[in-house]
Amino acid sequence: MLETRNLTIRFGGHVAVDHVSCSFAPGTLTAIVGPNGAGKTTYFNLVSGQLRASEGQVLLDGVDITTEPPSSRTHRGLGRAFQLTQLFPNLSVLENVRLAVQARRKEGLNLWSVWLDHRETLARARELVDRVKLGDRADAPASSLPHGDQRKLEVAMLMALEPKVYMFDEPTAGMSVDDVPVILDLIRALKAERDKTILLVEHKMDVVRELADRIIVLHNGQLVADGDPAEVIASPVVQNAYLGLAVAEAA
Repeated sequence: MLETRNLTIRFGGHVAVDHVSCSFAPGTLTAIVGPNGAGKTTYFNLVSGQLRASEGQVLLDGVDITTEPPSSRTHRGLGRAFQLTQLFPNLSVLENVRLAVQARRKEGLNLWSVWLDHRETLARARELVDRVKLGDRADAPASSLPHGDQRKLEVAMLMALEPKVYMFDEPTAGMSVDDVPVILDLIRALKAERDKTILLVEHKMDVVRELADRIIVLHNGQLVADGDPAEVIASPVVQNAYLGLAVAEAA
C-alpha cells in the first residue's frame, strides 16, 4: 500500500532522515518509535508531503507520489492527523467534520441550496461526531474545545476523508486520562477493518505494545530496527536509543 525507498532529507549539513526504506501493508498497524530528534515526525512530513525529499521516493499503491503536494496525496488516500491540531477554529464541530465529508465526496458549491440540503453529507458528519463522543458539543466552535476534544475532532475529520492510509502523530499527546481511551478505541476499530494501513508515532510504550503489529525504530534519522513488537522493544538497539546512549551495532 505504502512504500518509501531510500527516503532522505538534508537541512544544510544535517541529515534528518537518512535513506529510510520501508513498506507498509494493508491490515497492519506499524508503530514508529525512537528518542526525541530521531526523525519520526520528519519522516511523517516527507511521506505526507509537508516536506520535499532531498533523495528517494514515496510510493502509494505502486504510484510514485514523491513530487506531489499534500492535497494530491490526500485525494489518493493518504490521511494525516497532526501532532498539533489542524482545525477551522471559528466553525462548529459539526461544520468542521461536514467540510471534511464534503471534500471526500468532492461536492462543489451549490448556489441554489444551502449546505443543510446536503442531507447525506450532514448525516455522515453527525455520525462521525457521535462516534468520537462529541455529539453534545456539535454546535460549539472548535476553538472553544479543550485540547483533548480538539484531538478527537481532528480524528473525526480524518475518518471523514476515508483514507487508505492513516497516519497518527502522537494522537494521545496532551490528552487527559479520560480522553485517551476514546482515541485508542477509534484506532482499534480502524485496525479491525483489515483493509487500512495505519502508521502511528507514539512515545507511550504501553500504547505501542497494545496496538502495534510491528515496530520500526528511527535513531539519528536512520532505520535501526524493524520487526515484532516484543523482540524490537527488548533489543539492545532500542534500549540504548531510549537511554540516550550510542546505538549498538546490530548483532
